[in-house]
Amino acid sequence: MKNEKLVDPGRRGLMVATCAAGGVVGLATAGALVSTFQPSERAKAAGAPVEVDISDVAPGTMKVVEWRGNPVWILRRTPEMMASLAKNDDKVADPHSDKIYQLDMPEYAKNETRSRAEHKEVLVVVGICSHLGCSPSPRFAEGAQPSLPDDWTGGFMCPCHGSTFDLAARVFKNKPAPSNLDVPPYMYLSDTRIVIGKDEKGEA
Repeated sequence: MKNEKLVDPGRRGLMVATCAAGGVVGLATAGALVSTFQPSERAKAAGAPVEVDISDVAPGTMKVVEWRGNPVWILRRTPEMMASLAKNDDKVADPHSDKIYQLDMPEYAKNETRSRAEHKEVLVVVGICSHLGCSPSPRFAEGAQPSLPDDWTGGFMCPCHGSTFDLAARVFKNKPAPSNLDVPPYMYLSDTRIVIGKDEKGEA
């Protein structure tokens, strides 16, 4: 792991506000946001692992929780969303997540879906753009849309400088963001409950 704090405090307020706005956009375009931040206690904000119930995250929807003062997205992808990933392998800048942004990439997520094998459809990422720390907005609807290509297969777009990411949070080529969104350490406690900030190797 490279940094204990993912974004500086001065930018956190803007980032949280941007993420909230992004949630509204996602809801409008795809009916996709299940819930917003579930603030943790002071210990969790300082970096302790966060347990999350994902039983309410239906296919095609996303839940946003907070870990270390940053938004973490939990997206349950539909079979159609999963199928779109292969179409983007030659369009994204780092298809195998070889570049590190702020967190070391967990080995179990170094794959096309950027997720654990036992629940490939569930994406868990820190919703902070690797360009200047804004929070991208969900754009799950496919097809031509303002500021998006005609062959858009769904993903995320950063409202600050236009970086776009696919449904595995991989950044597309020739965008300001230099890296994919971070995948935090996480593990399943059951089929419906995960812990963010901790995996088999210990706490982040």
